[in-house]
Amino acid sequence: MAGSTPSIQSKDAADRLSPPHLSLASRSVHADDGISAHRAVAPALHVSSTFRYSSDPEELVTLGNVDPLAPRDSHIYSRVSGPNTTRLEAVYTSILGGEALTYTSGLAAFHAMLVFLNPKRIAIGDGYHGCHGVIQLLSRLTGLKQLPLDCAIEELQPGDVIHVETPLNPTGEARDLAFYAEKARKAGAYLTVDATFGPPPLQRPLDFGADVVMHSGTKYLGGHSDLLCGVLAFNPKRGDEWINQLRSDRVFLGSVMGSLEGWLGLRSVRTLELRVKQQSESATEIVRWLEEQRKEPNSPVAALVERIQHASLQPEASQPGSWLQKQMPNGYGPVFAIWLPDSDTAKRLPSKLELFAHATSLGGVESLIEWRAMSDSTVDPRLLRVSIGVEGVEDLKADLLHGLGELLKERK
Repeated sequence: MAGSTPSIQSKDAADRLSPPHLSLASRSVHADDGISAHRAVAPALHVSSTFRYSSDPEELVTLGNVDPLAPRDSHIYSRVSGPNTTRLEAVYTSILGGEALTYTSGLAAFHAMLVFLNPKRIAIGDGYHGCHGVIQLLSRLTGLKQLPLDCAIEELQPGDVIHVETPLNPTGEARDLAFYAEKARKAGAYLTVDATFGPPPLQRPLDFGADVVMHSGTKYLGGHSDLLCGVLAFNPKRGDEWINQLRSDRVFLGSVMGSLEGWLGLRSVRTLELRVKQQSESATEIVRWLEEQRKEPNSPVAALVERIQHASLQPEASQPGSWLQKQMPNGYGPVFAIWLPDSDTAKRLPSKLELFAHATSLGGVESLIEWRAMSDSTVDPRLLRVSIGVEGVEDLKADLLHGLGELLKERK
């Protein structure tokens, strides 16, 4: 069944789908034009779970089903591929810089990646607790050993994995991908990167030596808090063998996206650059403003916010030509973290806000705040994770200032 799914088999084919001279915004809208099987401007939602074989017995080929009218949009069964997910993968391939596969969630993508690479050891730091849960599951099955991200090179062997999350969940701080790519190269290991918090146009890890980049498409690629999606994109130097095997693996792991989610993903990715640039600019401005407010003696921010973490506050952000400026030249992630004096104060702040919804996840057009202890017991209970949406930045500042002010009144 793996051989039946359309894929981009060469750079020439990728260029025909998405000419390399086009901008990110144009690719997001047009990268799947070449596989549209109809003249409708907006993609249709295809709900069929199965597809007719050719009516000519002479054209029947085992595990193949090419429609001569739509050779790049030919399918057999929805557990293998479907029209909506195939078009979505064409767009992701273009904007991420390597052929992409979609999955039912970010964790499904991470799981599929580790099943395929099957490392004996994985070096990983702090970050999303869900990935650590997948590692623990595989440890029970395969004996996979977890090492610290900054372990000595000598602790790694060829075929092992260095997994870097950047920007980091929940603080929004960035890590130097070129450094870890060099470490992986010296060890003969694979560099895999969770770039969920830094989607295009903010960064492209494959350009910095990553072998695989992973996204929870539920977040910024989806951008509307209404779908689950995972994405893997592969360094072109890995060739077709990787993508074909992973496509085959996905059939038996059963983690192919549904048609509705594929359709929602296509709708969402069209505005990716517009949304993410605005969210990034707003988050950086709010972080800068909060830092200024912390120096104002009569500000509730100064009274309650003990610490702020975000890539824009890292020393390298203000150093011309630094690794951080090279890695994220168009801005930093729209997520940052704030620390309040104690757990009780932290968990009460969301109830004082109007524009920030108290909810988990992130990346949607609406701003969210989460007392992170609600969903991750390993995080400091004084920490709040803030995800900036597309609302007016001055409105968000006012909401935070008012909420902190109300909280301060209760403490007095």
